[in-house]
Amino acid sequence: MLDLLAQSVVHADNSWINFDVNALFQNFWSATFDGLTFGAVYGLIAVGYTLVYGVLSLINFAHSEVFIVGAYGVVVTLTTLGFGPSAPTIGPAEIIMDLLLALVVGMLASAVTAFLVERVAYRPLRKRNAPRLAFLITAIGVSFAIQYLIFLPFVGGANAQPAVTMFIPEPVFDVFGTIITNQQIIIVVAAILLMVGTDMFIRRSRTGRGIRAVAQDPDTATLMGVSKERTIVITFVIGGLLAGAAALFYVMLVPSGVIYNGGFILGVKAFAAAVLGGIGNVRGALLGGILLGVVGNYGQILLGDAQWADVVAFVILVLVLLVRPTGILGTTLGRSKA
Repeated sequence: MLDLLAQSVVHADNSWINFDVNALFQNFWSATFDGLTFGAVYGLIAVGYTLVYGVLSLINFAHSEVFIVGAYGVVVTLTTLGFGPSAPTIGPAEIIMDLLLALVVGMLASAVTAFLVERVAYRPLRKRNAPRLAFLITAIGVSFAIQYLIFLPFVGGANAQPAVTMFIPEPVFDVFGTIITNQQIIIVVAAILLMVGTDMFIRRSRTGRGIRAVAQDPDTATLMGVSKERTIVITFVIGGLLAGAAALFYVMLVPSGVIYNGGFILGVKAFAAAVLGGIGNVRGALLGGILLGVVGNYGQILLGDAQWADVVAFVILVLVLLVRPTGILGTTLGRSKA
């Protein structure tokens, strides 16, 4: 009886976890490039968290819904333009123009949502000098409010939006037997360009210097002529614009993944990416997103189940924070150099 019990336990353990190093070696490069692609999306969303935290020391949990509103904007735009479950039979130039239009709509939808969240939810609390806990509870409440506003049948409904396929990924080159597609290249390169542009804007523009000044010392920045309220609004809008861009790339990767509560898990991952890279650090957001995507992919292959991807990524996050509590890059927005 004991032998049978031991055998059943071993069998249960083997079905629960499968530590397969060979599988990781065999799929190393495909996991790496897939992780880079999803990590780029996490990084773009993470910028919204990191900017708002850098300026207000506030975790804007409603940012995940800012992202999902942009995703709905992308899907509605592409559906209106005739895209569906199958790739459209139109020329490359027309596809590019349609995707650029969807990108603009998604970015505007997310930016307007971020603006309204700041104006309706957070600004009244600042005027009343509300405690930090009030901001936190409000952020969670706004997140649920937007979710269930989209949940209404005449807005988005309870079901996922119909799949939208933009184009069929085509191989571009081969890396150690792993095919890299044009879709992966577009997403990673576009995300890096957007992050570099944002970083340069924050570090070199007059508005960016105002953002860093408010992040470092809002009272002194106000005395020096910087409008604190205007700076806060710009910060929310920048985060919204990048979340809208991430929405296009997410729909490109997951054509049928847009649903009213679909931003929650991505928002948690993006927040974790911001913390991992160093919350309040724009460059850290991209680094944290990429690391989270790559390590999560390694974990799910090594352990034999896609559900382990998030577990492994968050374990790595905890381990990094135990060694370096401020994240990998560590510096905050207010201390960044020009």
